[in-house]
Amino acid sequence: MRSSAVPAILLAALILSGCSASSGAEDVLANVPSSETTNAITKPSGPIPAAAVGNPAPQASPPQQALSWTGPVPEPQALVPADRPVGMPMPTERPVAMLMPADPDVDPGAGTKSPTRSRIYGHRFRDAKPINFGSTSPRKLAVHGVDVSRWQGEIDWQTLQKQGANFVYIKATDGGDHLDPMFKKNWRQAKEAGMKRGAYHFFYWCRTAGEQADWFIRNVPKEANALPPVIDVEWNGESSCKQRISRARVLEKMQVFLEKVERHYGQRPIIYTAPDFYRDNLKGELLNYPFWLRSVAAHPSKVYPGRKWLFWQYSGSGLSDGVDGKIDLNVFNGNESDWHDWVATR
Repeated sequence: MRSSAVPAILLAALILSGCSASSGAEDVLANVPSSETTNAITKPSGPIPAAAVGNPAPQASPPQQALSWTGPVPEPQALVPADRPVGMPMPTERPVAMLMPADPDVDPGAGTKSPTRSRIYGHRFRDAKPINFGSTSPRKLAVHGVDVSRWQGEIDWQTLQKQGANFVYIKATDGGDHLDPMFKKNWRQAKEAGMKRGAYHFFYWCRTAGEQADWFIRNVPKEANALPPVIDVEWNGESSCKQRISRARVLEKMQVFLEKVERHYGQRPIIYTAPDFYRDNLKGELLNYPFWLRSVAAHPSKVYPGRKWLFWQYSGSGLSDGVDGKIDLNVFNGNESDWHDWVATR
């Protein structure tokens, strides 16, 4: 088929016109972002929004290159809205102040105490039956505390703390079926007062050790900041269980309880005991456990010769503001630094 000369002349004119006026479709497409996904390595296809941080000196923007395009102009609905971020936006939502200390002149790691270290309150307790311990007085030790049960009734924890109770052990359970009626309230309120606290179990020799461990675990919360659990082992004539089993059975039952409780809480339990029970059953035993020793008439070194101890209960007749009646008084075996170090490893 023959082509006409006129269409050929018109086609040539159109081509020359397109070469001289290229600001049409390409100028529109120059502001259309690439459809490719960028990441931390790929250079964004569009300009990065300026971060609103500081007042940097104005800089000239590099010339924007037109995007090459080999296909037809996309439909208007396919275009990215003008308010949509292009490329990888700078994280402007995090305030710059969060990246710096509140006081730039203070180094947080230089000469400052750890924020987890609680204040140590000095001893201000009184005693209804004071004992002269001489040069081994518990008053010479820095960190005092108390142990409580329902018999102390309602407690003003803030006042008790300021009197010198830097820690408290709270009666939780007896045997395999008794919960101290004040335990939950005492446990909660001691925490609210900011006191270091732990729970103790009074052991019954007429119940299996496994039952007693389960009962304690059922009632005492597992909390990261709690002090290690305590097993209270003694001969108690006032208890409904008056059975006195052999030394071998005592140690066997204690070991079952101690191991089960340690597995649950992830803390080695502390053994609380009194002189007669210790003499009958614990002298020279369980050397890898910390001990809490009752000794209200003499220093533990005289009553429990050779035994290392963590806590000393030096009075059962303490008096303190914040508590009606008498309260047991205890002291930690070490200075303030030793106490903070020990608490930090619990």
